[in-house]
Amino acid sequence: MNYSVSKIGQILHAPTQLGDVIVRGVSFDSRQVKPGDLFVALVAQNDGHDYIEQAFNNGAVAVLADNQHQIPSTIAAVIVPDTLTALQALAQYRRQDINPKVVAITGSNGKTTTKDMATAVLGTRYKTFKTPENFNNEIGVPLTLLTMPEDTEVLVVELGMDRFGQLSVLSDLTMPDIAIITMIGEAHIEFFKTRANIAKAKLEITQGLKADGTLIIPFDEPLLTTADVSQSVVHFGQEISDIDENEGETSFTFDNTRFAIPLRGRYNIMNALAAISAGILLHIDTKDAAKALKHFDLTKNRTETLTTAHGVTLISDVYNSNPTAVAAVLATLKTIPSVHKYIVLGDMLELGDQAQNLHAGLAKAVTEANVDGVYLVGKLMRMYLYPILQQRFDSTQLHQYETDQLAELITDLQTLGENGDVILLKASHGIHLENVVNALVK
Repeated sequence: MNYSVSKIGQILHAPTQLGDVIVRGVSFDSRQVKPGDLFVALVAQNDGHDYIEQAFNNGAVAVLADNQHQIPSTIAAVIVPDTLTALQALAQYRRQDINPKVVAITGSNGKTTTKDMATAVLGTRYKTFKTPENFNNEIGVPLTLLTMPEDTEVLVVELGMDRFGQLSVLSDLTMPDIAIITMIGEAHIEFFKTRANIAKAKLEITQGLKADGTLIIPFDEPLLTTADVSQSVVHFGQEISDIDENEGETSFTFDNTRFAIPLRGRYNIMNALAAISAGILLHIDTKDAAKALKHFDLTKNRTETLTTAHGVTLISDVYNSNPTAVAAVLATLKTIPSVHKYIVLGDMLELGDQAQNLHAGLAKAVTEANVDGVYLVGKLMRMYLYPILQQRFDSTQLHQYETDQLAELITDLQTLGENGDVILLKASHGIHLENVVNALVK
Protein backbone atom coordinates (compact mmCIF):
# COMPACT_ATOMS: atom_id res chain seq x y z
CA MET A 1 0.00 0.00 0.00
CA ASN A 2 1.39 3.35 -1.00
CA TYR A 3 -1.39 5.97 -0.97
CA SER A 4 -1.31 9.58 0.12
CA VAL A 5 -3.90 10.77 2.61
CA SER A 6 -5.34 12.94 -0.20
CA LYS A 7 -5.63 9.88 -2.45
CA ILE A 8 -7.47 7.98 0.28
CA GLY A 9 -9.77 10.95 0.71
CA GLN A 10 -10.53 10.91 -3.04
CA ILE A 11 -11.25 7.17 -2.97
CA LEU A 12 -13.63 7.59 -0.04
CA HIS A 13 -15.04 10.99 -1.11
CA ALA A 14 -14.02 12.28 2.29
CA PRO A 15 -12.32 15.40 3.67
CA THR A 16 -8.69 15.10 4.80
CA GLN A 17 -6.04 16.80 6.91
CA LEU A 18 -2.36 17.01 5.92
CA GLY A 19 -3.05 15.25 2.65
CA ASP A 20 0.57 14.92 1.49
CA VAL A 21 1.36 12.29 4.12
CA ILE A 22 2.03 8.87 2.56
CA VAL A 23 0.45 5.73 4.06
CA ARG A 24 2.26 2.40 3.62
CA GLY A 25 0.18 0.07 5.75
CA VAL A 26 -3.00 -0.21 7.77
CA SER A 27 -3.90 -1.35 11.29
CA PHE A 28 -6.92 -1.20 13.58
CA ASP A 29 -5.02 -2.27 16.72
CA SER A 30 -2.93 0.55 18.20
CA ARG A 31 -0.64 -2.03 19.85
CA GLN A 32 0.27 -3.59 16.50
CA VAL A 33 0.76 -0.40 14.50
CA LYS A 34 3.90 -0.31 12.36
CA PRO A 35 5.70 2.85 11.21
CA GLY A 36 3.91 4.31 8.20
CA ASP A 37 0.51 2.82 9.02
CA LEU A 38 -2.93 4.31 8.66
CA PHE A 39 -4.66 3.69 11.99
CA VAL A 40 -8.33 2.84 11.52
CA ALA A 41 -10.32 4.01 14.55
CA LEU A 42 -13.07 1.39 14.62
CA VAL A 43 -15.96 1.79 17.02
CA ALA A 44 -16.94 -1.54 18.58
CA GLN A 45 -16.70 -2.76 22.18
CA ASN A 46 -13.86 -0.27 22.50
CA ASP A 47 -13.73 3.04 20.67
CA GLY A 48 -10.61 3.17 18.54
CA HIS A 49 -10.61 6.95 18.73
CA ASP A 50 -9.47 6.60 22.35
CA TYR A 51 -6.24 4.99 21.11
CA ILE A 52 -5.21 7.44 18.40
CA GLU A 53 -2.41 8.92 20.50
CA GLN A 54 -1.04 5.46 21.28
CA ALA A 55 -1.19 4.53 17.59
CA PHE A 56 0.82 7.60 16.61
CA ASN A 57 3.33 6.91 19.37
CA ASN A 58 3.82 3.47 17.79
CA GLY A 59 4.44 4.89 14.33
CA ALA A 60 1.07 5.60 12.71
CA VAL A 61 1.26 8.53 10.29
CA ALA A 62 -2.47 9.07 9.72
CA VAL A 63 -5.85 8.11 11.11
CA LEU A 64 -9.12 7.09 9.53
CA ALA A 65 -11.63 8.64 11.92
CA ASP A 66 -15.36 9.29 12.04
CA ASN A 67 -16.96 12.70 12.01
CA GLN A 68 -18.41 12.22 15.49
CA HIS A 69 -14.98 12.77 17.04
CA GLN A 70 -12.79 15.86 17.16
CA ILE A 71 -9.42 15.15 15.52
CA PRO A 72 -6.48 17.51 16.18
CA SER A 73 -5.58 19.52 13.08
CA THR A 74 -1.93 18.70 13.65
CA ILE A 75 -2.27 15.06 12.57
CA ALA A 76 -3.01 13.60 9.15
CA ALA A 77 -6.54 12.25 8.95
CA VAL A 78 -9.34 11.09 6.69
CA ILE A 79 -12.73 11.94 8.15
CA VAL A 80 -15.67 9.65 7.27
CA PRO A 81 -19.19 8.96 8.57
CA ASP A 82 -18.36 5.32 9.48
CA THR A 83 -14.84 3.91 9.75
CA LEU A 84 -15.74 0.24 9.13
CA THR A 85 -17.67 1.07 5.97
CA ALA A 86 -14.80 3.29 4.82
CA LEU A 87 -12.24 0.55 5.55
CA GLN A 88 -14.22 -1.85 3.37
CA ALA A 89 -14.58 0.70 0.56
CA LEU A 90 -10.85 1.40 0.60
CA ALA A 91 -10.15 -2.34 0.51
CA GLN A 92 -12.46 -2.87 -2.45
CA TYR A 93 -10.68 -0.09 -4.34
CA ARG A 94 -7.35 -1.80 -3.72
CA ARG A 95 -8.75 -5.15 -4.83
CA GLN A 96 -9.68 -3.51 -8.15
CA ASP A 97 -6.48 -1.47 -8.31
CA ILE A 98 -4.20 -4.52 -8.06
CA ASN A 99 -6.78 -6.75 -9.77
CA PRO A 100 -5.47 -10.23 -8.94
CA LYS A 101 -7.37 -13.41 -9.60
CA VAL A 102 -9.31 -14.06 -6.38
CA VAL A 103 -10.00 -17.51 -4.94
CA ALA A 104 -12.48 -17.18 -2.05
CA ILE A 105 -13.00 -20.06 0.37
CA THR A 106 -15.74 -20.72 2.90
CA GLY A 107 -17.22 -23.79 4.62
CA SER A 108 -18.13 -25.19 8.02
CA ASN A 109 -14.75 -26.87 8.34
CA GLY A 110 -11.49 -26.95 6.42
CA LYS A 111 -11.47 -23.33 5.23
CA THR A 112 -8.03 -22.52 6.56
CA THR A 113 -6.40 -25.80 5.54
CA THR A 114 -7.84 -25.45 2.04
CA LYS A 115 -6.60 -21.85 1.93
CA ASP A 116 -3.10 -23.01 2.83
CA MET A 117 -3.21 -25.81 0.27
CA ALA A 118 -4.58 -23.61 -2.51
CA THR A 119 -1.89 -21.01 -1.83
CA ALA A 120 0.81 -23.66 -2.19
CA VAL A 121 -0.68 -25.06 -5.42
CA LEU A 122 -1.25 -21.67 -7.05
CA GLY A 123 2.11 -20.42 -5.84
CA THR A 124 3.83 -22.83 -8.24
CA ARG A 125 2.93 -20.46 -11.09
CA TYR A 126 1.71 -17.17 -9.66
CA LYS A 127 2.75 -14.59 -7.08
CA THR A 128 0.21 -15.58 -4.45
CA PHE A 129 -0.97 -13.98 -1.22
CA LYS A 130 -3.34 -15.48 1.34
CA THR A 131 -5.46 -14.38 4.27
CA PRO A 132 -3.16 -14.04 7.30
CA GLU A 133 -4.08 -16.27 10.26
CA ASN A 134 -7.90 -16.22 10.52
CA PHE A 135 -8.60 -12.70 9.22
CA ASN A 136 -11.86 -13.80 7.62
CA ASN A 137 -14.56 -11.39 8.81
CA GLU A 138 -15.76 -7.87 7.99
CA ILE A 139 -12.55 -6.41 9.42
CA GLY A 140 -10.06 -9.15 8.57
CA VAL A 141 -10.99 -9.44 4.89
CA PRO A 142 -10.45 -5.71 4.20
CA LEU A 143 -7.11 -5.91 6.01
CA THR A 144 -6.14 -8.84 3.80
CA LEU A 145 -6.96 -6.83 0.68
CA LEU A 146 -5.09 -3.79 1.94
CA THR A 147 -1.96 -5.69 2.97
CA MET A 148 -1.51 -7.84 -0.14
CA PRO A 149 1.64 -6.87 -2.09
CA GLU A 150 1.24 -4.79 -5.22
CA ASP A 151 2.62 -7.60 -7.41
CA THR A 152 0.02 -10.14 -6.20
CA GLU A 153 -1.31 -12.19 -9.11
CA VAL A 154 -3.58 -14.52 -7.12
CA LEU A 155 -5.24 -13.74 -3.81
CA VAL A 156 -6.51 -16.69 -1.77
CA VAL A 157 -8.97 -15.27 0.73
CA GLU A 158 -10.83 -17.04 3.52
CA LEU A 159 -14.38 -15.87 4.21
CA GLY A 160 -16.06 -16.72 7.52
CA MET A 161 -19.65 -16.23 8.53
CA ASP A 162 -21.97 -16.71 11.51
CA ARG A 163 -25.18 -15.07 10.23
CA PHE A 164 -27.16 -14.50 7.08
CA GLY A 165 -25.94 -11.66 4.89
CA GLN A 166 -22.34 -11.73 6.07
CA LEU A 167 -20.96 -13.72 3.14
CA SER A 168 -22.86 -11.55 0.68
CA VAL A 169 -20.96 -8.52 1.98
CA LEU A 170 -17.58 -10.29 1.92
CA SER A 171 -18.19 -11.78 -1.52
CA ASP A 172 -19.14 -8.37 -2.94
CA LEU A 173 -16.01 -6.97 -1.33
CA THR A 174 -13.61 -9.53 -2.80
CA MET A 175 -15.35 -10.20 -6.16
CA PRO A 176 -14.04 -13.77 -6.52
CA ASP A 177 -13.09 -15.42 -9.79
CA ILE A 178 -13.31 -18.80 -8.07
CA ALA A 179 -15.36 -19.62 -4.96
CA ILE A 180 -14.94 -22.80 -2.89
CA ILE A 181 -17.34 -24.23 -0.30
CA THR A 182 -15.43 -26.95 1.56
CA MET A 183 -18.34 -28.60 3.38
CA ILE A 184 -21.59 -28.05 5.25
CA GLY A 185 -21.41 -29.01 8.92
CA GLU A 186 -23.07 -27.85 12.11
CA ALA A 187 -20.93 -24.81 12.94
CA HIS A 188 -23.16 -21.89 14.06
CA ILE A 189 -26.27 -24.08 14.01
CA GLU A 190 -27.35 -22.20 17.16
CA PHE A 191 -28.24 -19.33 14.84
CA PHE A 192 -29.14 -21.15 11.63
CA LYS A 193 -31.15 -24.02 13.21
CA THR A 194 -30.68 -26.42 10.26
CA ARG A 195 -27.90 -27.55 7.92
CA ALA A 196 -30.09 -26.44 5.02
CA ASN A 197 -29.99 -22.89 6.34
CA ILE A 198 -26.22 -23.14 6.80
CA ALA A 199 -25.92 -24.21 3.15
CA LYS A 200 -28.12 -21.30 2.07
CA ALA A 201 -25.87 -18.88 3.96
CA LYS A 202 -22.68 -20.44 2.53
CA LEU A 203 -24.06 -20.08 -1.00
CA GLU A 204 -24.05 -16.31 -0.47
CA ILE A 205 -20.42 -16.57 -1.58
CA THR A 206 -21.80 -16.53 -5.13
CA GLN A 207 -23.19 -13.01 -4.55
CA GLY A 208 -19.97 -11.35 -5.69
CA LEU A 209 -18.65 -14.26 -7.76
CA LYS A 210 -18.03 -12.97 -11.27
CA ALA A 211 -20.55 -13.95 -13.92
CA ASP A 212 -17.87 -15.99 -15.69
CA GLY A 213 -16.52 -17.33 -12.39
CA THR A 214 -16.69 -20.87 -11.04
CA LEU A 215 -18.11 -22.33 -7.83
CA ILE A 216 -16.27 -25.42 -6.49
CA ILE A 217 -18.33 -27.69 -4.21
CA PRO A 218 -18.11 -31.26 -2.81
CA PHE A 219 -19.77 -33.81 -5.08
CA ASP A 220 -21.53 -35.59 -2.20
CA GLU A 221 -23.38 -32.67 -0.56
CA PRO A 222 -26.94 -32.48 -1.97
CA LEU A 223 -27.59 -29.22 -0.12
CA LEU A 224 -25.05 -27.70 -2.52
CA THR A 225 -25.26 -29.85 -5.64
CA THR A 226 -28.99 -29.17 -6.02
CA ALA A 227 -28.65 -25.41 -5.51
CA ASP A 228 -29.57 -23.02 -8.31
CA VAL A 229 -26.34 -21.19 -9.19
CA SER A 230 -25.94 -19.00 -12.27
CA GLN A 231 -22.15 -19.42 -12.52
CA SER A 232 -20.26 -22.53 -13.62
CA VAL A 233 -20.03 -25.29 -11.01
CA VAL A 234 -17.23 -27.83 -10.50
CA HIS A 235 -17.56 -30.81 -8.13
CA PHE A 236 -14.61 -32.22 -6.19
CA GLY A 237 -14.06 -35.46 -4.30
CA GLN A 238 -14.62 -38.01 -7.05
CA GLU A 239 -12.28 -40.41 -8.83
CA ILE A 240 -9.70 -40.86 -6.10
CA SER A 241 -8.04 -44.19 -5.37
CA ASP A 242 -5.25 -45.94 -3.48
CA ILE A 243 -5.74 -44.01 -0.25
CA ASP A 244 -3.05 -44.69 2.35
CA GLU A 245 -2.49 -43.15 5.77
CA ASN A 246 0.73 -43.42 7.71
CA GLU A 247 2.58 -41.39 10.29
CA GLY A 248 2.03 -37.72 9.53
CA GLU A 249 0.98 -38.26 5.91
CA THR A 250 -2.03 -39.17 3.79
CA SER A 251 -1.53 -40.24 0.18
CA PHE A 252 -3.94 -40.86 -2.68
CA THR A 253 -4.13 -41.00 -6.46
CA PHE A 254 -6.10 -38.48 -8.52
CA ASP A 255 -5.95 -37.76 -12.24
CA ASN A 256 -3.17 -40.33 -12.72
CA THR A 257 -1.03 -38.42 -10.22
CA ARG A 258 0.13 -39.60 -6.80
CA PHE A 259 -0.38 -37.06 -4.02
CA ALA A 260 0.99 -37.13 -0.48
CA ILE A 261 -0.09 -34.44 1.97
CA PRO A 262 1.66 -33.93 5.33
CA LEU A 263 -1.58 -34.34 7.31
CA ARG A 264 -3.52 -37.25 8.69
CA GLY A 265 -7.18 -37.74 7.86
CA ARG A 266 -9.23 -38.63 4.82
CA TYR A 267 -11.18 -35.40 5.30
CA ASN A 268 -7.97 -33.56 4.38
CA ILE A 269 -8.05 -35.31 1.01
CA MET A 270 -11.26 -33.38 0.30
CA ASN A 271 -9.53 -30.14 1.27
CA ALA A 272 -6.65 -31.01 -1.05
CA LEU A 273 -9.01 -31.84 -3.92
CA ALA A 274 -10.74 -28.48 -3.54
CA ALA A 275 -7.35 -26.76 -3.78
CA ILE A 276 -6.32 -28.92 -6.73
CA SER A 277 -9.58 -28.06 -8.51
CA ALA A 278 -8.81 -24.35 -8.15
CA GLY A 279 -5.35 -25.02 -9.51
CA ILE A 280 -6.71 -26.83 -12.56
CA LEU A 281 -9.01 -23.88 -13.31
CA LEU A 282 -5.95 -21.61 -13.23
CA HIS A 283 -3.89 -23.94 -15.43
CA ILE A 284 -1.75 -25.62 -12.76
CA ASP A 285 -0.52 -29.07 -13.81
CA THR A 286 -1.50 -31.78 -11.32
CA LYS A 287 2.12 -32.93 -11.04
CA ASP A 288 3.11 -29.42 -9.95
CA ALA A 289 0.20 -29.42 -7.53
CA ALA A 290 1.44 -32.71 -6.07
CA LYS A 291 4.91 -31.25 -5.49
CA ALA A 292 3.39 -28.20 -3.79
CA LEU A 293 1.16 -30.24 -1.48
CA LYS A 294 4.01 -32.49 -0.39
CA HIS A 295 5.18 -29.64 1.84
CA PHE A 296 3.09 -26.54 2.49
CA ASP A 297 2.75 -23.93 5.22
CA LEU A 298 -0.12 -24.86 7.52
CA THR A 299 -1.77 -22.22 9.70
CA LYS A 300 -1.22 -22.99 13.39
CA ASN A 301 -3.69 -25.23 15.28
CA ARG A 302 -5.18 -26.79 12.14
CA THR A 303 -4.61 -30.54 12.54
CA GLU A 304 -0.98 -30.11 13.53
CA THR A 305 1.08 -33.18 14.38
CA LEU A 306 3.48 -32.36 17.21
CA THR A 307 5.64 -34.29 19.67
CA THR A 308 6.00 -33.93 23.43
CA ALA A 309 9.32 -34.03 25.24
CA HIS A 310 8.92 -37.75 26.01
CA GLY A 311 7.95 -38.76 22.48
CA VAL A 312 4.15 -38.78 22.61
CA THR A 313 2.54 -37.68 19.34
CA LEU A 314 0.00 -34.86 19.68
CA ILE A 315 -2.66 -34.34 17.04
CA SER A 316 -3.81 -30.79 17.67
CA ASP A 317 -7.03 -29.56 16.06
CA VAL A 318 -8.17 -26.96 18.54
CA TYR A 319 -9.32 -24.00 16.50
CA ASN A 320 -12.92 -25.04 15.90
CA SER A 321 -15.16 -28.03 16.45
CA ASN A 322 -18.50 -29.44 15.39
CA PRO A 323 -19.90 -32.99 15.34
CA THR A 324 -18.98 -33.68 11.72
CA ALA A 325 -15.39 -32.55 12.30
CA VAL A 326 -15.05 -34.51 15.55
CA ALA A 327 -16.35 -37.70 13.93
CA ALA A 328 -13.90 -37.27 11.04
CA VAL A 329 -10.85 -36.76 13.24
CA LEU A 330 -11.83 -39.68 15.51
CA ALA A 331 -12.13 -41.89 12.44
CA THR A 332 -8.61 -40.83 11.51
CA LEU A 333 -7.33 -41.63 15.01
CA LYS A 334 -8.76 -45.13 14.69
CA THR A 335 -6.48 -45.83 11.70
CA ILE A 336 -3.27 -44.80 13.46
CA PRO A 337 -1.15 -47.75 14.61
CA SER A 338 -0.16 -47.05 18.20
CA VAL A 339 0.18 -48.90 21.48
CA HIS A 340 -1.96 -46.39 23.37
CA LYS A 341 -4.31 -43.63 22.20
CA TYR A 342 -5.99 -40.91 24.21
CA ILE A 343 -8.47 -38.19 23.29
CA VAL A 344 -9.10 -34.76 24.78
CA LEU A 345 -12.45 -33.32 23.69
CA GLY A 346 -13.61 -29.82 24.62
CA ASP A 347 -17.06 -28.31 24.27
CA MET A 348 -18.44 -27.67 20.78
CA LEU A 349 -19.80 -24.13 20.96
CA GLU A 350 -22.59 -22.29 19.13
CA LEU A 351 -24.85 -25.33 18.82
CA GLY A 352 -27.79 -23.68 20.61
CA ASP A 353 -30.70 -25.90 21.62
CA GLN A 354 -29.13 -28.78 19.70
CA ALA A 355 -26.09 -28.86 22.00
CA GLN A 356 -27.44 -31.71 24.14
CA ASN A 357 -28.18 -34.09 21.27
CA LEU A 358 -25.06 -33.23 19.30
CA HIS A 359 -22.71 -33.69 22.26
CA ALA A 360 -24.44 -36.90 23.35
CA GLY A 361 -24.29 -38.09 19.76
CA LEU A 362 -20.49 -38.24 19.91
CA ALA A 363 -20.62 -41.29 22.20
CA LYS A 364 -20.66 -43.85 19.39
CA ALA A 365 -17.68 -42.29 17.58
CA VAL A 366 -15.71 -42.01 20.84
CA THR A 367 -16.40 -45.63 21.74
CA GLU A 368 -15.51 -46.91 18.27
CA ALA A 369 -12.21 -44.99 18.27
CA ASN A 370 -10.75 -47.71 20.52
CA VAL A 371 -8.93 -45.33 22.85
CA ASP A 372 -7.31 -46.01 26.21
CA GLY A 373 -8.45 -42.80 27.85
CA VAL A 374 -10.96 -39.98 27.37
CA TYR A 375 -10.46 -36.48 28.79
CA LEU A 376 -13.50 -34.17 28.52
CA VAL A 377 -13.36 -30.40 29.02
CA GLY A 378 -16.30 -28.06 29.59
CA LYS A 379 -19.81 -28.09 31.00
CA LEU A 380 -21.45 -29.30 27.78
CA MET A 381 -19.21 -32.36 27.66
CA ARG A 382 -19.81 -32.93 31.38
CA MET A 383 -23.60 -32.62 31.13
CA TYR A 384 -24.28 -34.52 27.92
CA LEU A 385 -21.42 -36.83 26.90
CA TYR A 386 -19.83 -37.78 30.22
CA PRO A 387 -22.91 -39.63 31.64
CA ILE A 388 -23.14 -41.81 28.51
CA LEU A 389 -19.43 -42.60 28.45
CA GLN A 390 -19.55 -43.56 32.15
CA GLN A 391 -21.44 -46.65 31.03
CA ARG A 392 -18.65 -47.61 28.60
CA PHE A 393 -15.40 -46.55 30.31
CA ASP A 394 -14.22 -47.12 33.87
CA SER A 395 -13.06 -44.35 36.19
CA THR A 396 -9.40 -44.84 35.30
CA GLN A 397 -10.16 -44.20 31.62
CA LEU A 398 -12.71 -41.37 31.77
CA HIS A 399 -11.81 -37.93 33.12
CA GLN A 400 -13.66 -34.61 33.20
CA TYR A 401 -12.48 -31.02 33.67
CA GLU A 402 -14.10 -27.60 33.73
CA THR A 403 -12.72 -24.90 31.45
CA ASP A 404 -10.95 -23.27 34.42
CA GLN A 405 -9.10 -26.52 35.18
CA LEU A 406 -6.74 -26.56 32.21
CA ALA A 407 -3.74 -26.50 34.56
CA GLU A 408 -4.93 -29.77 36.12
CA LEU A 409 -5.49 -31.23 32.65
CA ILE A 410 -1.96 -30.23 31.61
CA THR A 411 -0.50 -31.90 34.70
CA ASP A 412 -2.40 -35.12 34.01
CA LEU A 413 -1.43 -35.20 30.33
CA GLN A 414 2.23 -34.44 30.93
CA THR A 415 2.75 -37.88 32.48
CA LEU A 416 0.44 -39.66 30.06
CA GLY A 417 1.75 -42.02 27.42
CA GLU A 418 5.14 -43.19 26.21
CA ASN A 419 7.19 -42.87 23.06
CA GLY A 420 4.92 -43.69 20.11
CA ASP A 421 1.62 -43.15 21.91
CA VAL A 422 -0.91 -40.62 20.56
CA ILE A 423 -3.00 -37.88 22.18
CA LEU A 424 -5.67 -36.17 20.08
CA LEU A 425 -6.99 -32.77 21.17
CA LYS A 426 -10.15 -31.32 19.59
CA ALA A 427 -12.36 -28.42 20.74
CA SER A 428 -13.87 -25.11 19.82
CA HIS A 429 -11.40 -22.24 20.08
CA GLY A 430 -13.26 -20.75 23.04
CA ILE A 431 -12.12 -23.66 25.22
CA HIS A 432 -8.48 -22.63 24.63
CA LEU A 433 -6.94 -26.08 24.37
CA GLU A 434 -4.13 -24.40 22.43
CA ASN A 435 -2.76 -23.48 25.87
CA VAL A 436 -2.68 -27.17 26.74
CA VAL A 437 -0.92 -28.00 23.47
CA ASN A 438 1.68 -25.28 24.01
CA ALA A 439 2.40 -26.54 27.54
CA LEU A 440 2.82 -30.13 26.37
CA VAL A 441 5.32 -29.35 23.62
CA LYS A 442 7.52 -26.95 25.60
